[in-house]
Amino acid sequence: MGCSVFSMQWLRQAWPRDGFGFGGGFAGRIERRVRNLGLAALLCLAAMPATAADDDGWTAESLFEHVTALAAERAGSAYEPPAARLPEGLQDITYDQYRSIRFRPERALWRGHGRFEVQFFHPGFLFPHPVGMNTLEAGIVSPIPFEQDLFRYDAEAAVLEGEGDGATGFAGFRLHYPLNTPEYKDEVMVFLGASYFRLVGPGQAYGLSTRGLAIDTAAPEGEEFPAFREFWLVRPGPQADRVTILALLDSPSVSGAYRFDLTAGEEVRVDVDKHLFARADVGKLGIAPLTSMYFFGESSVRDRDDFRPRVHDSEGLQVLTGAGEWIWRPLVNPRAVRVVSLRDRDPAGFGLVQRNREFAQYLDMEADYHRRPSQWVTPTGGDWGAGGVELVEIPTADETNDNIVAYWVDESAFSAGERRHYRYRLTVFDDMPPGDPPARVVRTRSGWGAVPGAADPPPRSVRRYIVDFAGGALKDLGPDAAIGVRLDTSSGSLDDVRVRRLPDGEGWRATFLLDPEEERAADLRLMLTLDGVPVTETWNHVWYPDEL
Repeated sequence: MGCSVFSMQWLRQAWPRDGFGFGGGFAGRIERRVRNLGLAALLCLAAMPATAADDDGWTAESLFEHVTALAAERAGSAYEPPAARLPEGLQDITYDQYRSIRFRPERALWRGHGRFEVQFFHPGFLFPHPVGMNTLEAGIVSPIPFEQDLFRYDAEAAVLEGEGDGATGFAGFRLHYPLNTPEYKDEVMVFLGASYFRLVGPGQAYGLSTRGLAIDTAAPEGEEFPAFREFWLVRPGPQADRVTILALLDSPSVSGAYRFDLTAGEEVRVDVDKHLFARADVGKLGIAPLTSMYFFGESSVRDRDDFRPRVHDSEGLQVLTGAGEWIWRPLVNPRAVRVVSLRDRDPAGFGLVQRNREFAQYLDMEADYHRRPSQWVTPTGGDWGAGGVELVEIPTADETNDNIVAYWVDESAFSAGERRHYRYRLTVFDDMPPGDPPARVVRTRSGWGAVPGAADPPPRSVRRYIVDFAGGALKDLGPDAAIGVRLDTSSGSLDDVRVRRLPDGEGWRATFLLDPEEERAADLRLMLTLDGVPVTETWNHVWYPDEL
């Protein structure tokens, strides 16, 4: 596909510096000119070759190369924040008004032509910067213009009907697929806000979020939130269970090109391929960030006036190190921001996990916390080198705030002018991550280490821990099995270390006393052994004296 010299000269004059596609406030200005230039100019516009398309038009591969070249070009120039392009009537709408704007399902992209369909989100409320949307089909890139009649303005949003005239894009989109039954297309993936997206598997309800990138999370100078500025949706075949999405990301420090290959079915997974370009020095670059919520649960030590025994989207961080060690770290809702790094080289995987899947563990019929997804990150391209899985835990007074973040941070800094390439797989699961994990932690509890009725009890700082393991090599062991405990702490002293088989005969309990060292935190590691050989994952927990 080629472009005439006349068309190319016009495009260079009309095209804004901020992007390929129809975003960037460009659609209104070009609409009148395209009518005069005709379809040939429109097709030329869609195929402006930073990387030339072949004779059959664009492919997902050549278009991704183009978006990558565009991201590299952006990183070489000053950052230009998106302009506020919402019509005046949409700039100050309320939450109730926004949630009353509904996409018309019968107008979904690709409706009636395959397993996948796409619905779009209206701009406004928390989403003042519309993103550009395009499709790639039969070698041709085409814009998806915003149209008011794609939406219903119900209830409190009725007064907004007609206010969308002049909007230049959508807030985001969601992919639908027959995930649970052949008759109904469920939401399976949603992109909405900054670089956030969510995934859900069969029988699950939305919970934790994923992000394209995290920059300076929990840093004193404040976090930077990169955002996807434009998307390209590659139309799948009629019976395909796989769809490709390309995206352009931008922020003051970093620009990037992303390819997401979503596979839906009994297992939902996304293969991510991304090229990042540093516009400025980055203090902390978080790769494959997962964001979740932990309010309270079995590892909490403070009372909650709540009928529910636990409230969280995720209850633990799981890590599989490059050396093959499985680590389980229960999450907490701390009194102060906590940031820890589990140092590693070439990690095999990590994720945030909602292990307890029974309704009785939550008793919440509205939030369905027992159905929240877990998610696993598996590096798939090259060695990630030295670094660490960083966990950020932020205090929250209720369950409405995402207060948990986990991501990979390279040991080496990401400096201006540098380029990095990452590939990894995101897998959605219930409680068992990909791989072959050993016996796992099923319960973590702690409390004051006093004996009831003792005449001279120890200080309340002395803690009694119980950690229960089950599954794997522990499952069929008799009560006389040679089960041992390996337990370490970074500070304080350990006492009364014991291990016993649980009454159900399916698991084993390790228990011990921790006497902290004044105001120093105690980093605890515990595993069970059989005849001296580790047979469980490593339980890792930090006790902070100010948690009482």
